[in-house]
Amino acid sequence: MDTRPPIFAIRFSLTVLMALGWLRAAEPPGSLKALLAEALSNNPEILASQKRYEAARQRPGQVSSLPDPMFSPGFASNGRPWPGAGLGKEPTSNIGFMVSQEVPWPGKRKLQGDMAVKEYEAEFQNYTQAQLSVVSRIKQAYYRRAYAFEVVEVLDRNIDLLRRLLKITEARYSVGKAAQQDVFKAQTQISILATKRIQLEREKRAREAEIVSLVNRAPGSSLEKPDALLPQEMKVGLEELYEAAKQNSPMLLKDEKMIQRAELAVNMARKEYYPDYTIKAGYFNMGSMPPMYQLSADFKIPLYFFRKQRPAVTEQSQTLAASRRDYEASNQSLHFRIKDDQLMAETSNQLIKLYSQTVIPQSSLALESSLSSYETGSVDFLTVLMNYVTVVEYEMNYYEELQNYYLAVSRLEEMTGRSLLP
Repeated sequence: MDTRPPIFAIRFSLTVLMALGWLRAAEPPGSLKALLAEALSNNPEILASQKRYEAARQRPGQVSSLPDPMFSPGFASNGRPWPGAGLGKEPTSNIGFMVSQEVPWPGKRKLQGDMAVKEYEAEFQNYTQAQLSVVSRIKQAYYRRAYAFEVVEVLDRNIDLLRRLLKITEARYSVGKAAQQDVFKAQTQISILATKRIQLEREKRAREAEIVSLVNRAPGSSLEKPDALLPQEMKVGLEELYEAAKQNSPMLLKDEKMIQRAELAVNMARKEYYPDYTIKAGYFNMGSMPPMYQLSADFKIPLYFFRKQRPAVTEQSQTLAASRRDYEASNQSLHFRIKDDQLMAETSNQLIKLYSQTVIPQSSLALESSLSSYETGSVDFLTVLMNYVTVVEYEMNYYEELQNYYLAVSRLEEMTGRSLLP
């Protein structure tokens, strides 16, 4: 029985590894590609799944082999209860042995082996899914950590700007040109941004711990600062994503293997109507008399087929129907999730362009203009503060949409089994 993985599985595994940077040149430590390569080598979930797959590959040869033969030595004596008593004198005294071999009905062993092959091919898809899942989780944690770094920089920059505004307000208040509440509002806004910064620092440390766990480093290990989040275009349409999922999704491919396994199980249940048999051969020494030889065959009679074989066929037929429904459900769920994440990526990409090209530049100009006017007393403090809060909010929204875009793409890569970004 050939227990090598199927050719399509090898090709798919290599494609996944290349897409994830496994076969590429060495990357700087701490980069996303380096972390992915490290996880593929060290992650316990992936290694455990690999071992389960390798264990499953050993089953086809076992289940398709003949049962172990039986060797039965013995004797028959007359007059005394020990071997050889009456040997050569009595025709029923002898010393010899029997060899028996149970033989399943033709076709059963092949069906059992083929079923085991489908099981290990399904286990290979579990192994591939483990790789894709770990990679997706690392990417998502990496992008969330990068988002936290970017927004902390935004907050630091705008807190400095707000402190500048606070000094101006305090100076104006000291000469009676500003209300005391303006000073309090500026101080309150600084405190609000400080609370957001504390939350983001927690997010940075939490995502760092998650990545360290996924790459199987020692707890408490530190990571380098992630690369800056920059816009990238995913130039893959929805139909291409559907087709890639159909070709590569471990979830669908596993369900296909389980359908094929269930079809073989139905045939196996039908084969149980045919009897297995045991062939026996023996040699018996009769002493001075001529030796005796024996050859016989025992057949199992499926007499109780109405309670065993018939329900077994029904059981396996229902299991086959269930496997087909499982595939249908997985396919529908996968199409929905792909559509949902594709819409999220598309929407986030549009918002990224809108924020970067229009909203943030315009709101920044409005803030700069209001700051200059406030210093000269042309506008009130509330106008400046509203413009300031708007700029901060839009900058944070920009990076949030960048994060959402990368998270959606990461999930799409997991579902389609292919790299979607340059």
